[in-house]
Amino acid sequence: MRIGIVCYPTFGGSGVLATELGKALADKGHSVHFITYQQPVRLNVFSANIFYHEVRVPTYPLFDYPPYEVALSSTMVDVILNHDLDLLHVHYAIPHASAAYLAKKIVEKQGRKIPVITTLHGTDITLVGKDKTYAPVVTFSINESDAITAVSDNLRKETFNSFSITKDIEVIYNFVDVARFSKKPIDAFRRVIAPHGEKILVHASNFRGVKRVQDVVKVFAEVRKNLPAKLLMVGDGPERPVMENLVKEFKLTEDVRFLGKQEQIEEILVVSDLFVLTSDYESFGLAALEAMAARMPVISTNAGGLPEVNLHGITGFLANVGDVETMSTYAIGLLQDESKLATLKQNAFEQAQKFDISNIVPVYEKLYSRFCRMDCK
Repeated sequence: MRIGIVCYPTFGGSGVLATELGKALADKGHSVHFITYQQPVRLNVFSANIFYHEVRVPTYPLFDYPPYEVALSSTMVDVILNHDLDLLHVHYAIPHASAAYLAKKIVEKQGRKIPVITTLHGTDITLVGKDKTYAPVVTFSINESDAITAVSDNLRKETFNSFSITKDIEVIYNFVDVARFSKKPIDAFRRVIAPHGEKILVHASNFRGVKRVQDVVKVFAEVRKNLPAKLLMVGDGPERPVMENLVKEFKLTEDVRFLGKQEQIEEILVVSDLFVLTSDYESFGLAALEAMAARMPVISTNAGGLPEVNLHGITGFLANVGDVETMSTYAIGLLQDESKLATLKQNAFEQAQKFDISNIVPVYEKLYSRFCRMDCK
């Protein structure tokens, strides 16, 4: 099949999933065409079956805001016609679903039909999509998609509750390449981070308000009162200065490292002991799943789709949003019990295997085949 993938090229979950899906499809012999404004961060390998098409947005004094959606639609049209695409798979509804609808209508006028599959990822529904400025267009473009998928049961329910969706939404879970995260820990690397055998806690996100990253620091502060530990903060974003000030306030500067954005996060996860995710909402919790694939238990909130991934008492523990005390208690108890920690590490790995890329990609291929032209199956 010749598949067009439209996504954001950033470190966010939707861009990561879209890129990893495209790479996996290319490995299986499909031609994959990425359409976005810059090369996706995870698109770091060469493949004869992967093509990248940059969306260029001309700037004119007339426009206060460059019309990206128009440029995106035009680029889609060019790629559809010039590379004879069989379908478009757009990730994150805004503005990709509406831009795809426009492209679809343009090529129809030229006698060419192109199916559009829209995958909903989270804040495109729960936050941005609910804004009255966008809601009518979001609703329309989702309903005009040939197929709609969501990355969790929770997000599917949220979409139906928030929008007047007239079509079914199929749940296809996020996935992880377990083999990538099943690396052997590098002892020398761990000793650099924790030279005296301290436990290592990790958080990874885009440091936005919805992630409640200050709660991560507060949990770690309680852990640190009870046992030697280090905290690794992976990522960057608007809440970083607030966190850095909080670390200083708690006198934890020697024990907390801000590592910035990391493409090879698996090298960090495999030497760590516990992942902490304190979000207000997660449609799925891809960061938690990646940690579990690296044999790491997760302390998380019970928000959104997280209970579908992190099983309470089995792969980690869940607590209410903002309940730092309970999360701290779970973390301390687990880190002080080596036997229980080892059991949950193994459980986390086994749970991650259920979401392995080898199980999920064929589900997408089956979905594509329902809409693909007869000559591309």
